[in-house]
Amino acid sequence: MGIIGWIVIGALAGWIASMITGKNHEMGAGMNILVGIIGGFLGGLVMNLIGGYGITGFNLWSLGVAVVGAVVLLWIVNAFKRTKAVN
Repeated sequence: MGIIGWIVIGALAGWIASMITGKNHEMGAGMNILVGIIGGFLGGLVMNLIGGYGITGFNLWSLGVAVVGAVVLLWIVNAFKRTKAVN
């Protein structure tokens, strides 16, 4: 998958993940793309570790893997933000 595919999948996955986690109003397009791309790598790594397939190309499976990874990434970031705000 080329750079354009990663950007498109990343944008969609980041946007969907921000909607799921309720952070859509805090994130812009650039942050959605970044979260989606990092989420794609994270989701692909997790899927490969449990014996499944990670990012396989420009398709719905890859979008789903990237969304799961992006949700996990946003959950981790939000957990650190909350503990930082409490201290």
